[in-house]
Amino acid sequence: MADTLEPVADVPALMTDMGRRARAAAAPLAACTADQRSAALTAIAVALRADADLILSANARDIDRARRNGVTEALIDRLALTPARVEAMAAAVDEVAAFLDPLGVETARWTRPNGLDFARVRTPLGVLAIIYESRPNVTADAAALCLRSGNVAILRCGSDCLDSSRAIHAAVVRGLTETGLPSDAVQLVPTPDRAAVGALLTGLDGAIDLLIPRGGKSLVARVQAEARVPVLSHLEGLNHTYLHAAADLDMARDIVVNAKLRRVSVCGATETLLVDAAAAGRLLPPVAEALIAGGCELRGDDRARSLVPAMTEATEADWTTEYLAAILSVRVVDGLNEAIAHIRRYGSGHTEAIVTEDEQAAADFLNAVDSAIVIWNASTQFADGGEFGFGGEIGISTARLHARGPVGAEQLTSYKYVVRGTGQTRP
Repeated sequence: MADTLEPVADVPALMTDMGRRARAAAAPLAACTADQRSAALTAIAVALRADADLILSANARDIDRARRNGVTEALIDRLALTPARVEAMAAAVDEVAAFLDPLGVETARWTRPNGLDFARVRTPLGVLAIIYESRPNVTADAAALCLRSGNVAILRCGSDCLDSSRAIHAAVVRGLTETGLPSDAVQLVPTPDRAAVGALLTGLDGAIDLLIPRGGKSLVARVQAEARVPVLSHLEGLNHTYLHAAADLDMARDIVVNAKLRRVSVCGATETLLVDAAAAGRLLPPVAEALIAGGCELRGDDRARSLVPAMTEATEADWTTEYLAAILSVRVVDGLNEAIAHIRRYGSGHTEAIVTEDEQAAADFLNAVDSAIVIWNASTQFADGGEFGFGGEIGISTARLHARGPVGAEQLTSYKYVVRGTGQTRP
């Protein structure tokens, strides 16, 4: 799609300058008070609402270009904005503005026998480079969460949503300048040239403190392989819902249909349904009927297909595919342990759910499954920062270090130790 967008003559020089400006903005942004950052966020929300028509017009250009380039309708859904989605974007920024500021919060404090007073205090990470694909709302979410946590952001969106992201970014910059915050606190890479990603991976001469890739498997793999700075990864959502033998049928049907079909293109969508063999005859046919009625294609193993002949045959590749479409793979398993073993083998560590009325089985599942989010008796589509009360998210981290699950403002902070003495010297 890059051929339809304006090229930049000297991408390395552009990116180096963005890094320099970002680093220069870091100290004044961190020095702002919580009230100043809240005022800027409120102003950004106002600007987003005021610019709704401009944002929607820009999005229409992106969608038109995407369709001409053969992008699937599932991916178009990720790209598309509506008046309601623009309002939801602004409302999420308002919600972040109302959050308690994480900076300066003491997460622990203690005194040693020698009288030294120790405190662990939250601080910004610094300059974050966020690389994302398809979803223009990430532009506003990332800007808001970085500002709330006192971090400078360099945003690099996918070429398919560049016009939309430019329009959103313009509203962000207006909110910053109107409230006296540095306009360089949130920058958007203005070119679709892939050389810009390569420049970000180098760290821009030390300007970048953390890279956050949010996109497909190939993007995340490239960032992890080539980055010269720390990376916080958002991997694919190869999510599972397991119907235990003690699942209530009505609840199971409602949860599975929502987990798969509410929005098939989100990373929290269920991609594999596991059904306990002890209750498969009771649960699977009515659940499958509801899914098929909703337009979902089912791909099952032999035991699943014996119960629902309308299913096509699942292959090994189906267990490792994030469809992001109205397709669901189905496997019948011999109990809790086999369900957990399947998730360990094929899951991406994102989100898994169990549906059961058996509290002990639920506890065993929640304890044994080591994904970022584990759920009992609810849809996997709750894997969303807004649903967690974070006011949005930069991504769902499937990493095990620093932050895991939805990455909100608090997860974008580090800490320092403040030590207060009364003249102590070490013997």
